Amino acid sequence: MPRQRLPIGIQTFREIREGGYYYVDKTGFALRLIDEGKYYFLSRPRRFGKSLFLDTLAELFSAHQALFEGLEAYERWDWSTSFPVIRFSFGGGVVANPAQLEGKIREQLDINQQALGIHCAQPSVGGCFAELIREAHAATGERVVVLVDEYDKPILDNLSAPQAARVMRDGLRDLYSVIKDSDAHICFAFLTGVSKFSKVSLFSGLNNLKDITVDARYSALCGYTEADLDAIFAPELEGLDRAQIRAWYNGYNWTGEAVYNPFDLLLLFDARQFRPWWFETGSPTFLVDLLTQRQTFLPDLGRLVASEQLLSAFDVDYISKEALLFQAGYLTIASEQQLGVFVEYQLRYPNLEVQASLNGALLDVLRARASSTAEHTGRLYRLLLANDFAGMQALFTAFFDSIPHDWYRNNLIARYEGYYASVFYAYFASLGLDLTPEESSNAGRLDLALRFNGQIYLFEFKVVELEPDGSALAQIKARGYADRYRADGQPIHLIGVEFSHEQRRVVGFEVETDDGAPFPEKFAEL
Repeated sequence: MPRQRLPIGIQTFREIREGGYYYVDKTGFALRLIDEGKYYFLSRPRRFGKSLFLDTLAELFSAHQALFEGLEAYERWDWSTSFPVIRFSFGGGVVANPAQLEGKIREQLDINQQALGIHCAQPSVGGCFAELIREAHAATGERVVVLVDEYDKPILDNLSAPQAARVMRDGLRDLYSVIKDSDAHICFAFLTGVSKFSKVSLFSGLNNLKDITVDARYSALCGYTEADLDAIFAPELEGLDRAQIRAWYNGYNWTGEAVYNPFDLLLLFDARQFRPWWFETGSPTFLVDLLTQRQTFLPDLGRLVASEQLLSAFDVDYISKEALLFQAGYLTIASEQQLGVFVEYQLRYPNLEVQASLNGALLDVLRARASSTAEHTGRLYRLLLANDFAGMQALFTAFFDSIPHDWYRNNLIARYEGYYASVFYAYFASLGLDLTPEESSNAGRLDLALRFNGQIYLFEFKVVELEPDGSALAQIKARGYADRYRADGQPIHLIGVEFSHEQRRVVGFEVETDDGAPFPEKFAEL
């Protein structure tokens, strides 16, 4: 199979098909959507191929047959009919006020009028949109296709300013309500974006949309499957560890077939390096701030449970952390369970890239964005390799000592007990290590288990008033937390860590091996 060009950042179907680029055929999904319904909504994270799929739909309805040769749609589509297509995209630029939103909408309306050869006489944006749909139908004799890309971006751009976000929401709601009112003139409509705003808040005027976000049949509509890698990208796999590719970039799931992040894979094939390519293209500042403001216990993030309603509870006035993490692509669906009329989803990190990168970003906030974070993280990895527990205690103590005392006074996040354990967890998670937080057994619940380099590390954390009392390590031993790990035949280290709220530092750090013999040294406070 000959190598082709990598379509990095290209969202235009024609350019990919005519330019000798790799293309994963998604036209089968398009045909099924068209055959089975009329109005659709899809939420997917950024850079997952939503824009390319919409462009594919536009070319299909425009009957540009030559572009589809060799694809599933080529033999199954009626190329004798061309439909008028109206397209909106809010992906470019930032809209910050009502005047800019109206200007953006008018710009899109002007582009569509020129493309269709129609001039609207109605003065309002809603009136012009409705007129454009009617006149396009009348002029061609075929009902209209409406495609909206990044439908939610004007709202997302303003989440940190709720009043401005509400104005954007209301303006877009008025625009989208035109689609339902124009039903007689529309044959197909597809809206896509990152977030899934509640129907009451944004789609009250367009409540006939079929949401396929967590429809198992369309889980692989965006992204690349394992089969795609073998069938399409086989020439790019040479010299790369397939298991490593899977661990870094696969794992996104919407109750059906799991997929790879396409942007990550294309950058990997280009640079031949494993890096958080997708994470680095976006700044999750709003998400990180929201999680810290709500005093989120970081070990819980990769195992959240959410209802179907909660995953849809995304609105300017209330944004659940579960919905935000899921819709933005930082968590994905691990399992689905029907409990009567209630649907419950178990969420997890999709892959190593997201787990390590998100926890690294959160760690920066937990440590007041101290410049030494990266240095400490690298040192922690080397200390683990050497089993240097004395160095590990010194490093953890330095973690907290380096945080300015003013930051403690001014931040609620540093005043709750889970803060200290969250910092520990985030350091290990940012290294992409194999962690199990709060693992339950018949003896109780261990705070943190770490598997690394053929060894097992069991951590118990405790907050004390002033001085260490040794109870953290004693609890690990008394409850027999190591018992369940002995069958693995690996060295087990029991580590009790104690923090002082008053001193804001590590005040106790004890280590014993699994056989109960004390580690050669009991490390006192530095």
